Amino acid sequence: MKFLIAGLGNTGAEYELTRHNIGFLVLDMVADKRKSDFVLSRHAQIASFKYKGRHIYMIKPTTFMNLSGKAVNYWLKELKLEKKNLLVVTDDTALPFGKLRMRAKGSDAGHNGLRNIDLLTGDNEYARLRFGVGNEFHKGRQVDYVLSRFADDEFKALPAHIEKACKMILSFTALGTVRTMNLYN
Repeated sequence: MKFLIAGLGNTGAEYELTRHNIGFLVLDMVADKRKSDFVLSRHAQIASFKYKGRHIYMIKPTTFMNLSGKAVNYWLKELKLEKKNLLVVTDDTALPFGKLRMRAKGSDAGHNGLRNIDLLTGDNEYARLRFGVGNEFHKGRQVDYVLSRFADDEFKALPAHIEKACKMILSFTALGTVRTMNLYN
């Protein structure tokens, strides 16, 4: 059985430790723990490993956040995967910092990366792991906020939250969406 885990973010040093790149940060930790390296490929950096008899592919799109659907759609087709075996890891300003929420499907909630995935894959029928980054921004300043770096206290707390997200990803591949939601949400 194969799975595709897509961590959303933007490529480039200026975005590395920003709130919008939490999907990349989570996948980097999974790769480190599973001793897997990302390599540049078509529309994404890709890494893979085996876990409990399953083959896990992880992508970090190189298409920038708002065009994430191009990479996700390409790799779904390339790996011949159904969307039920897709998990997208993304930031969410509607959740408090560090709060994690998995859903089997859902709206894009104004997130341009998810909107593009919905558009290019045909619907929103795929699992997503939303990572709360808080909403400490003034009206009209959301873009600046998500493209900013974490505050010092958030940065210190980040590894524990990322660790939990890693566990949720592995649980998704081994136990499925519903059981993972029951265990972690």
